[in-house]
Amino acid sequence: MAVPFALETQVALSAVNRACHLTSSIFHSLVKGETLTKSDTSPVTIGDFSAQAVINTILHSAFPNDPIVGEEDAKDLRHETEGRILRERVTELANSALSKPLGNDIGVEEKAEWGIGEGVKRSADELLTAIDKGTYGGSRTGRMWCLDPIDGTKGFLRGEQYAVCLAFIVDATVQVGVIGCPNLPFEDADGQIVPGQGSIYVAVRGQGAEKRPFPPTPAKPVRLGIPNVSNPTLRLLESVEAAHASHSFNDLVSKSLNITAPSLRMDSQAKYCAVATQTSGPSPSSEAGHGGDIYLRLPVPGKNYLEKIWDHAAGALIISESGGAISDSYGRPLDFGLGRTLGENFGVVACAKGEVHEKVIKAIAEAREAEKKLKGE
Repeated sequence: MAVPFALETQVALSAVNRACHLTSSIFHSLVKGETLTKSDTSPVTIGDFSAQAVINTILHSAFPNDPIVGEEDAKDLRHETEGRILRERVTELANSALSKPLGNDIGVEEKAEWGIGEGVKRSADELLTAIDKGTYGGSRTGRMWCLDPIDGTKGFLRGEQYAVCLAFIVDATVQVGVIGCPNLPFEDADGQIVPGQGSIYVAVRGQGAEKRPFPPTPAKPVRLGIPNVSNPTLRLLESVEAAHASHSFNDLVSKSLNITAPSLRMDSQAKYCAVATQTSGPSPSSEAGHGGDIYLRLPVPGKNYLEKIWDHAAGALIISESGGAISDSYGRPLDFGLGRTLGENFGVVACAKGEVHEKVIKAIAEAREAEKKLKGE
C-alpha cells in the first residue's frame, strides 16, 4: 500500500536540505551590500532570494501544477542597475545548490527530474521567475506549497537560530512539514548532542514527526514525542524581536502560570522544533523540557498584524504530529485556508496537549484582564 504523500515528502526534504547547505555556506561568506531592507523594515539577504530560487525550482520541476505561497518576490532583483550585483550572486549561488550531484544523504534518493544534479544551470531570468512563483494568494481548496526560505533573517545574520521552512497543504490542511535548522543542535536517540550537527525536522500527517542530523550523517532519525505529564516545570519560548511578540504581555502570562524562570528567546520556527523535542539551544540537558516548554506568540498591541501562513504551517504540523497542541491564543485551530495570512486567528500557542494547553489558554485570558486593569480600562 502506497504511503500517503511519499513523493511530496521526499522532494521537500531534498529541497530543504539543499537550501540549508546553501544558507550555511552563505552565512560564512556574506558580505556588506548583500542585504536589503523591506518596507516593513525586516532584512532580506542574498540567502533568502537564493534559497527561494532553489526550492521553487525544485518544486516546480517535480510538481509543475502546484502553486506556491512564498515570502519573497524578485522585484528588487529585477532593477537593471541597483539589482544587478544581487541578481548575479543569486544566479551563481542558486545554480551551485541545484547542480550538486544527486545523492541520498538525507535518506531520499534524489531524481534528475526534480531539476537538480550535475550540469544543471539556470539563467538569471529562469531563477527570478522561480522566485516569483511564490506569489500565489492561497486558497481553501486544492494543493499548494508554503515557503519561508529563511525564517528569522536577523537570527541568520547574527549566526544564531534561523530556519528553512516548507509545508505542503491540501484543502487548507497541512499534510507535510519540513524545517531545516542548521544551528539547532541535533540530539541522538540517547539525548546526547552530536557536535557540529544541526537538525532537519519532518512531519507527515498521520505518520508522526522526526528529526534528522544536518549535515546528513548515517545517524538514524529520532522520533519526536512531546511528553504529556502532570504539573511539568513550565517555561516560555518567545521571539527575540520585540516587534514580533509582546514581551510585556508574555510576562503577565508567566506570572499567571507562576513561571519564575526567564523566557528563552530565539528566532524563527526553530521554536516549534524546540518544543517538539522539549530541548532548546546549546544546553538541552538543563531543566528545560519534560513537557513544560510553551511557545507563545502574541501580537504587539496596536499593530494590527496578521500572522503569515509561511511563519507557522510547517511548525504547526511538527507540533501536532509530535503529540502536542497547536492553536491561537483563544484555543482555536489555526486556519490555513484564508489566503496568505491566518486571518482572524490571534496569536499562536504550541505546547503539550491537555493540562498544559488548558492552563496556557486560561493564563492568557487572565493576562488580558490584568492588562486591562493596568491600562485603567
